[in-house]
Amino acid sequence: MTSGQALAALIPHAGGMCLLDAVESWDDTRVACRSASHRRPDHPLRRDGHLSSVHLLEYAAQATAVHGGLVSGSGGAPVHYLAAVRDWDLHVSRLDDVPGDLRIEAERLLVMGDNALYRFRIGNGGRILAEGRLTIAVPAGAPS
Repeated sequence: MTSGQALAALIPHAGGMCLLDAVESWDDTRVACRSASHRRPDHPLRRDGHLSSVHLLEYAAQATAVHGGLVSGSGGAPVHYLAAVRDWDLHVSRLDDVPGDLRIEAERLLVMGDNALYRFRIGNGGRILAEGRLTIAVPAGAPS
């Protein structure tokens, strides 16, 4: 399991914007992460005491960044950008009232040069909160 500073090094954000708490498992095509950050009262994406489920997209994007770093073996977050979101379904409207930890799963479906297509699913206690596909792109000349 990867957590703490090793996990933070794989996420292209710092401090409270590192939303994932641990990598539970991973291989060449999949990663499964855990997070309890949605329950933090000081969550940086909260507005007026509420945390919108739209921010589940950030959890999924961070899981793909972690996967990219783990697969590359670089020990750091590769310079990747979220380029597109497809077939995205939200099954809840808020996160701040979701009890228990989030489980964030991402599966790399296709690699096109330095770019990748992932399918993601975020759940909580057997309930699906969000799912969809992300296209992750590496800008020209950036290290991958």
